[in-house]
Amino acid sequence: MDLGKVDGLVKIQQLRDQFDNLEKHTQWGIEFAEKYTKFVKERSEIEINYAKQIRNLSKKYQPKKNSREDEENKYTSCRAFLAALNELNDYAGQHELIAENLTSQIISELTRYIQELKTERKSHFHDGRKAQQHIENSWKQLESSKRRFERDCKEADRAQQYFDKMDADINVTKADVEKARQQAQMRHQMAADSKGEYSAYLQKFNQEQNEHYYTLIPHIFQRIQEMEEKRIERVGESMKTFAEVDRQVLPIVGKCLDGMTKAAESIEPKTDSKQVVESYKSGFEPPGDVEFEDYSQPMKRTVSESSLSNSRGESKPEKPVSKSKGKLWPFIKKNKLMSLLTSPHQPPPPPPASTSPSPSAVPNGPQSPKQHKEPLSHRLNEFMASKPKMHCFRSLKRGLSLKLGSGPEDFSHLPPEQRRKKLQAKIDDINKDIQKEMDQKDALTKMKDVYVKNPQMGDPSSVDPRLAEIGQAIEKLQIEAQKFEGWLAEVEGRLPAKSDPPRRQSGLYETQNNTTTVNNCAQDRESSPDGSYTEEQSSETQIKVPSTQEFDDEFDDEETLPTIGTCKALYPFEGHNEGTIAVAEGELLYVIEEDKGDGWTRVRRNEEEEGYVPTSYVEVFLDTNAKDS
Repeated sequence: MDLGKVDGLVKIQQLRDQFDNLEKHTQWGIEFAEKYTKFVKERSEIEINYAKQIRNLSKKYQPKKNSREDEENKYTSCRAFLAALNELNDYAGQHELIAENLTSQIISELTRYIQELKTERKSHFHDGRKAQQHIENSWKQLESSKRRFERDCKEADRAQQYFDKMDADINVTKADVEKARQQAQMRHQMAADSKGEYSAYLQKFNQEQNEHYYTLIPHIFQRIQEMEEKRIERVGESMKTFAEVDRQVLPIVGKCLDGMTKAAESIEPKTDSKQVVESYKSGFEPPGDVEFEDYSQPMKRTVSESSLSNSRGESKPEKPVSKSKGKLWPFIKKNKLMSLLTSPHQPPPPPPASTSPSPSAVPNGPQSPKQHKEPLSHRLNEFMASKPKMHCFRSLKRGLSLKLGSGPEDFSHLPPEQRRKKLQAKIDDINKDIQKEMDQKDALTKMKDVYVKNPQMGDPSSVDPRLAEIGQAIEKLQIEAQKFEGWLAEVEGRLPAKSDPPRRQSGLYETQNNTTTVNNCAQDRESSPDGSYTEEQSSETQIKVPSTQEFDDEFDDEETLPTIGTCKALYPFEGHNEGTIAVAEGELLYVIEEDKGDGWTRVRRNEEEEGYVPTSYVEVFLDTNAKDS
């Protein structure tokens, strides 16, 4: 094999190798563009998920449509938090915008461009392969003509040698010599033709090779280079857009953050604390000073059941009662209140000695020992002496209704100041509804006037039912407004004026058997089990005492305690103290509650009379079933 042939084959092989390298590189470039597109797509999904989570977080902490949330919104800190949540919602919207721009400006554009890039790359390499195949075919034709020329030349040389040999041999006939000469001429002619054909193919190959290496291939490579540069430039532009998408939303994000900062700076602690004061200001006056109660003289108690009933004519002058209304100070727990309403809270008197006179002979009954309870509890006991359970059960019912969410319509479960605010707000709402109805009435009246003047536009009588309905609605609203205004006037008349603090009185009431009013001691509030307060119907100087029928109605629903045994009175007991019952010696009674360790036993004479007697004054016979239970 000559050197020219080897050199041509090497060049063609190198060219093929370059095409393979370029094909691999451009394929890698497309894969890189696809990888970057996938990266941007994942970033967009992260932004969408982040925005969704931020929106859900903002929605989760948005105030609900209930009265408690509305009540909280009056505080500047709560309003600032709500403003921050709204800004956070806008902040999430900017991240959604980032995801949207990344999708539209990068992902969609790059996806479309990669498809075009693949098509363009395929076209360029197809042209290159085609040009390379063409030059390879030309080279093969040149080689074929060259080999044929070489063969014809060798055949012509052999034919010439054979002719010379025949021509020199004298033994060969002339005909054989002529045949050999013609054969040699024919071979020379074939060699000449092969030479001409080889020369033509060589010239054609050289021309095509020159065009291939200097025109076609450089042009194809140039287009591939431009394609690759365009791909790189496009990826770079996408990276720049990637940053610009974030930069475009920075001003809005900055405004959102500025809004959060402004909301935080709008918080006013003093204003919030004033709101708390306004919200929970009760309107009660603080309790006055506790007066000294002299127990050094046992028979002269400051306040007792006898002094309340004016049955003994105590010589001690009555303490002046302040004009400010007495109140049960609202810090008594439910269990303590119930305990105050039951047992006498005094140790029972000792049983009388056989030689000494009976307790009934002693004036005022057994001597009351020193009061161990605080004056407030003592005062509560005195207040509840006549019907101690009535107000308690009222309070229990009201407290239960409040816990179940059905408060009284007049807001009487609230302290005075809060009740006044609620009533005023209710009146404002009713007035707004009245104004709306009035506006509708005015509009319908005008419409009716138009119909009267222009009957073709409508029937005037068609408006009358609606006008009548609105009139009834307005009348109902006005009645309701008057009702709430009456309650408001009552509350405003009861709110105490700023004056000297009242003094605590040990005696709350002075009552008589058939008295219907109690002067200067209106008990405005009673404590309910859940810590709320109930305002009773009263005036500034008088309070109605419910009739016996009303008391009986209050106790119709009370469950009667079962009888657990019987007892016999060993000694007479007058039962002057509150919660006790007078018994005669030898009297048989029903036992309804055993001695709890305080020395008192609860007994019942009939369905209506019951109370406590000293355990040492009676002999108790409990039922077997009661003992077992």
